[in-house]
Amino acid sequence: MTARDTSPPEEADPGTEDAGAGAGRDPEKAARRREQHGWYFYDFACSVYSTSVLTVFLGPYLTAVAKAASDAEGYVHPLGIPVRAGSFFAYAVSASVLVAVLIMPLVAALADRSGRKKPLLAVAAYTGAAATAGMFFLDGERYLLGGFLLIVANASLAVSMVLYNAFLPQIAAPDERDTVSSRGWAFGYTSGALVLVLNLVLYQGHDSFGLSEGAAVRVCLASAGLWWGAFAIIPLRRLRDRAVVREAGAAPPVSGWRQLVATLKDMRRYPLTLSFLLAYLIYNDGVQTVISQASVYGSEELQLEQSTLIVAVLLVQVLAVAGALGMGRLARVYGAKRTILGSLAAWAVTLAAGYFLPARTPVWFFALAAMIGLVLGGSQALSRSLFSHLVPAGKEAEYFSAYEMSDRGLSWVGPLVFGLTYQVTGSYRDAIISLVVFFALGFVLLARVPVRRAVEAAGNPVPERI
Repeated sequence: MTARDTSPPEEADPGTEDAGAGAGRDPEKAARRREQHGWYFYDFACSVYSTSVLTVFLGPYLTAVAKAASDAEGYVHPLGIPVRAGSFFAYAVSASVLVAVLIMPLVAALADRSGRKKPLLAVAAYTGAAATAGMFFLDGERYLLGGFLLIVANASLAVSMVLYNAFLPQIAAPDERDTVSSRGWAFGYTSGALVLVLNLVLYQGHDSFGLSEGAAVRVCLASAGLWWGAFAIIPLRRLRDRAVVREAGAAPPVSGWRQLVATLKDMRRYPLTLSFLLAYLIYNDGVQTVISQASVYGSEELQLEQSTLIVAVLLVQVLAVAGALGMGRLARVYGAKRTILGSLAAWAVTLAAGYFLPARTPVWFFALAAMIGLVLGGSQALSRSLFSHLVPAGKEAEYFSAYEMSDRGLSWVGPLVFGLTYQVTGSYRDAIISLVVFFALGFVLLARVPVRRAVEAAGNPVPERI
């Protein structure tokens, strides 16, 4: 770490049940609670992009725009490169993640050196919101515009989440971070579901609103950008930056990439932690690819209506909350590692079932969405919880920055595999089944990690169940 928070030390919060009363008696707790409430709203603001844009509308719509611009053989030619129109969206997602990988370490290092995370968060948030709102102009054959806006919005979201998550240790005492983090997830799922309901009303009744189907989709895309920008005001007003100073004798600040390399070198002292991070990198790549490509599979291969896809994603949003809570209870009985392994097996079975889904049969797609929802929230929440036990004390932010890179910055291989498989075979069924390898390999690598020894090696107490 090149800098340290110099704000007054925080008392341990005895819990959240009487948080309101405690906050009223303690000005420091009251100020922290205010920041927490503002922090929740960034998830509320940006999750609409992930749900409405990336998961539901943009994939099928951008694919249709690319097909309208394709030649007789079904290819478009960005930068003179022949690309199947059906693969363009997947390639654009992959490119956006690569751009995020280049930018995230630089922004993270700047935030650490300056202590000014809030202005950087504002820049990332409003760049992403503006790019998303600009998708209103994505019509006709403007597939290159769509690809550019997708890359900008996706990369901006990834950068903003690094900064957003970096506030958590500053606004929450150690014993309340799980609760605060979970509430952020809940706010995000809530806004995703709410806006999808509004999108469904607009899309289904586009004629009564005097809009064509394409215009309704573009309004839904743009509205996500407006929502993101509007609600981002709340965290930007309530969060506050802390002054930072370098420790005596500490090494001078380094550039983003050099800091990332230094962190990875330090991780070599904890090979079991690094082994878990590798397993997570692989299976999370599969998770993120399913999230971004499921709507393309549903519309192009299964020939389902956009309204069906919206309802399916709503189902995922609702069941993801239930799945996270249910898997949390399973983890208390069987341990986080076993529960995650079970979820990875369920992911593989779900994708295998998706390969055999009959076309134009919404009920089976809803069943697939239900299976995804039940494992989605839990596998993500428990992975973050398990990793927290493997982080050496005093290096939480440093290690979680690498975790965020794995979560959002390195999830480009899956979309690339999905796009290449379709490019070679011309079948989205082959593309979706190709993702099973990410869950199978992740399962094998995670199973080989002795988590109890990993916790001990990191110098942390070993929970009774892990």
